[in-house]
Amino acid sequence: MWNRWIDRFLSRLVKVGTLNLTYPDGTVRRYGAGLPVVAVQIRTDAALRRLASNPHLALGETYTDGTLTIDGDDLHGLLELVLRNIMQGHDSGENRARQKLRDLTRGLSQRNQARRARRNVAHHYDLSGALYDLFLDEDRQYSCAYFKTPQDTLEQAQAQKKTHIARKLRITPGMRVLDIGCGWGGMALTLARDFGAEVTGVTLSDEQLKVARDRAQAAGLQDRVRFELVDYRAVSGPFDRIVSVGMFEHVGAPNYRTYFQKVHDLLTPDGVALIHTIGRFTPPGSTNPWITRYIFPGGYIPALSETMAAVERTGLVTTDVEVWRLHYAETLRHWHARFMARRPEAERLYDARFVRMWKFYLVASEQTFRHAGQCVFQLQLARQQEAVPLTRDYLYAG
Repeated sequence: MWNRWIDRFLSRLVKVGTLNLTYPDGTVRRYGAGLPVVAVQIRTDAALRRLASNPHLALGETYTDGTLTIDGDDLHGLLELVLRNIMQGHDSGENRARQKLRDLTRGLSQRNQARRARRNVAHHYDLSGALYDLFLDEDRQYSCAYFKTPQDTLEQAQAQKKTHIARKLRITPGMRVLDIGCGWGGMALTLARDFGAEVTGVTLSDEQLKVARDRAQAAGLQDRVRFELVDYRAVSGPFDRIVSVGMFEHVGAPNYRTYFQKVHDLLTPDGVALIHTIGRFTPPGSTNPWITRYIFPGGYIPALSETMAAVERTGLVTTDVEVWRLHYAETLRHWHARFMARRPEAERLYDARFVRMWKFYLVASEQTFRHAGQCVFQLQLARQQEAVPLTRDYLYAG
């Protein structure tokens, strides 16, 4: 039964590329034609049944537990093949119905009240700091880098990202800056050290808070940077500048109006905010169920349409919108290469199953940016339209 269901499903799905599939009983079938060519083996009847029942969830699960294997471990090729075909509309009616149901009910998983938000953050960001040291740059920038050339190193590209953001913020010495979702403190420390800002960074991660405070102390910047374990909704202002990099994805669509109203209320009358977030080129939707369950509970990638609908109701003026297309795909390519180069260390920290899960997360994310309509939006917002120059020339001077 399950063989026949999978056979029909893949016959409809695979029109771009070639999938050679070995079933648990040894039967081999070929689907599609052309590149990429990927060979997959489903090793158990239970895995076959899970894939037939909910492939968008079970693909990552069966790869993680080793009951689905790929020749040469070519996960990039498999996910490219799958995503390119889905984006061309070849997915099954059953999967489209599941997606529609997730879209309709997404608000239930994205309410992200303060207690739930902290629990969701801990799931991902309170993992061992040694894990992130395996693949991030020295500044622990866990967001999209900015590649000016294909030859840029990850360190160069992350430094370029911070400089680009700082220029958009037009920071002068002594300005009060709020960093919402400050991570391990890299952006806040850069704005204080290189631009003379007085920075308050807020996070919901105990692990990130400890590291950020230790870094400020070690850099001798504790008098200009302070880090707090607090929800953005509980922060008091005002601030001359607000920056938020890679945090908006955790806000949840039901809270967008609240988020941008808080940004508005915390800014001084001539203040400027820069919101850097993963986004989608497609209309509003929902999060892949595997990502929700195993990587980012409560997370959601917004469409620009729903984001701007919230901005427009808060009194904020949109002074600039910039779209970064393949920069995050390149960032993830670097992260994956670094992570796999240190795979034995990752297995010692956790285990082989965790490493397969993390590999699936990194590769799936990269391929989604390359083939499934994800990008990065940078929104520059202000309370007055005169708060920034009328052209972008100031971003590139000097």
